[in-house]
Amino acid sequence: MSLGFLDQIKEQYRKGLPFVAYRKPNEGDVKVIFQNDTEIHYVTDYTECGFVFAPFDGDRPAVLIRKDKAIAEAFGAVPKHSGNPLPKTIDQDADKDIYLKLIERAISSIDSGNIRKVVLSRSIEVQTSKTSFVMFNELLTQYPKAFCYIWFHPRVGLWLGATPEIFLETENNKFRTMSLAGTQLHRIGKEPIWQEKELEEQQMVTQFIRSSLEDKATPLKVSETSSFKAGNLWHLKTSVTGNLNNSRLEEIIEALHPTPAVCGLPKKAAKEFILDNENYDRQFYTGFLGELNFKEDISRPSTRRNQENMAYRTIKNKTSLFVNLRCMQVLGNKVKIYVGGGLTSRSVPEKEWQETKDKSNTMLNIVLK
Repeated sequence: MSLGFLDQIKEQYRKGLPFVAYRKPNEGDVKVIFQNDTEIHYVTDYTECGFVFAPFDGDRPAVLIRKDKAIAEAFGAVPKHSGNPLPKTIDQDADKDIYLKLIERAISSIDSGNIRKVVLSRSIEVQTSKTSFVMFNELLTQYPKAFCYIWFHPRVGLWLGATPEIFLETENNKFRTMSLAGTQLHRIGKEPIWQEKELEEQQMVTQFIRSSLEDKATPLKVSETSSFKAGNLWHLKTSVTGNLNNSRLEEIIEALHPTPAVCGLPKKAAKEFILDNENYDRQFYTGFLGELNFKEDISRPSTRRNQENMAYRTIKNKTSLFVNLRCMQVLGNKVKIYVGGGLTSRSVPEKEWQETKDKSNTMLNIVLK
């Protein structure tokens, strides 16, 4: 009898070998990629094939887990952890004053005209008695509409997440991306009512994507903006699709990453403000991750009358990348949870602080319950 995917990734982790297990939004199968050695591979030009894990700072290299072995398995819930329960709430206010001062500094920079928008983040360290594999199982159970993953490389670390945001999907020369901005807490029986600040923030992200890709793809199709529920939060979402011209995947990624949804506008100035002022290293938070140049072999019957019993074979080249939001880094018996929010001239510091607390619940519900 073959081992299930959870047992296989536990064994891979015990051996200290790289792996990633993940499930795409609204899909039933968990996919696992295993690398057979501890060598660390980096992406050089995005023509490689494997699972990419890229940091926020695009000047740092993206890590690639080589696809030495791959499996897919339908997800079935595993009994929940029965260890000693921890308190269901934690005191986040110890860092509140520091974060509020950072927000005020950002708003001052916006008011002076240096930047139009900037996304600021913070991290929360929490102790847990749960194993990473139990937490991954609970991510899969609780967040079926998110991209859920557990990623490990012995020379980098162990990360988990459940992100709602597509960064970029391509199939041969077709692509799809999205702008996701604005956040409201979900309240049962109530639809979100969006304020001017949230609508403006969403429009900034959409316009950035449009202007970044208009010379690289035709025709660009931009959907209507709609409300999108992810876990206990509402967001504004706009989809952008089109056909890539002669642009390489590397060019598209460099044009988009990091988007204003995780960095700000103008991109260079916002990124510099983040690196100079956040006072901690985001690492892979607000980077991107996913399948890079996976080949899909499709055979279908010929439609030509004289070849009724023949089959056409086509190879699709597919890339499926997600923004690394709603994530945590495992550090022994602690986890570091990353949260953030976008600031514009209309931002109210106290409300921005509360937004990060609302976002933190996605991971805290996994770690503490």
